[in-house]
Amino acid sequence: MNLRIPFHRVNWVNTSFLAVITALGVIAAPIFLFKYDVNWVMWSLFAFYMIVTGLSITLGYHRLFSHLSFKAKWPVRLFTLIFGACAFENSVLHWASDHRRHHKHTDLDEDPYDITKGFFWAHIGWVLFKLDAEQPMDNVKDLRKDALVRFQDKHYVAIAFIAGLIFPAAVGYYSMGGMVGILAGILVVGALRVVLVQQSTFFINSLCHCIGDQPYSTRCSARDSWIMALVTYGEGYHNYHHEFQHDFRNGVKTWNFDPTKWSIMALHRLGLVSDLRRVPASKIVAAEMLEAQRKAEAKLAELKACENSTCEVSMARVNELLAKLKENLNELESSVAQSIDASKATLKRWRRETRQLVRGLSELPLTTA
Repeated sequence: MNLRIPFHRVNWVNTSFLAVITALGVIAAPIFLFKYDVNWVMWSLFAFYMIVTGLSITLGYHRLFSHLSFKAKWPVRLFTLIFGACAFENSVLHWASDHRRHHKHTDLDEDPYDITKGFFWAHIGWVLFKLDAEQPMDNVKDLRKDALVRFQDKHYVAIAFIAGLIFPAAVGYYSMGGMVGILAGILVVGALRVVLVQQSTFFINSLCHCIGDQPYSTRCSARDSWIMALVTYGEGYHNYHHEFQHDFRNGVKTWNFDPTKWSIMALHRLGLVSDLRRVPASKIVAAEMLEAQRKAEAKLAELKACENSTCEVSMARVNELLAKLKENLNELESSVAQSIDASKATLKRWRRETRQLVRGLSELPLTTA
């Protein structure tokens, strides 16, 4: 879809800032690193800021404030509000308002970063341009009740620059000395880190709606990608997240790479967060089974349209797998109706046989009408 963007709709504040910070991070920082050695203090500070600002977005802005996936005591809220601001992705009120609107109107015009408008728009275009009138922030009334959230919204710019750029520059000055140390703080710990954290966030809105699998639902474009999870602190399991947005986990399987989930669990053990919201395992398995059934029935409809021996063999195989899946679904529905929790062994079997169905569909020989 081609967009005609009126010149007067350019958001000059966002565009100017992103142009400057990107140029500093992508061009100036590498040149600086080529010419000067940065000491271990600054590299440690870079690593610290990469982790805490990234997690403050995924754990704080996203799962805590936008989705209310758990409750947090004031030290956690304050920490994520300060370092979330250091990512220069706006205050949490604006961030959460946009994100809640994204979930409510995914893939529709009202979606702020609607992927149907193109990869560029979903990735960063929606930040650079405002094609419509500003949306009322009437979906974050709950967050306005938090005094810390109100404070961050009021002083967001000051917090972002002081904690995100000026403090690293001061550390550079005292650890390395002179202008070289100041530039190390601004260019490396500041600009380079901001670019990397922002791009990882933007990838959730763009790539995670383009690449990956849809094991839980095809109702929207969101997809699961373990590759994206590696660079987005576990946010890459986006199909699951859109189906079960209030779960504090994105990578729900034990082997999923989800540092944000692990951080929340660690904070829970320390007594700093509580009321972790999680979807029952049986409901997750049911979603996988229903989606697998939908895909199998769609494949059967496709096979019925052709008439050859290959299609007949494939139809028999799909019917065999589908019959087993429906048997498992009936068993699941019966246990739910009787308020009986399925055992871990049963859930494991259902998952395994569901995966066999999906794998069987992908392994069917190519057919022609």
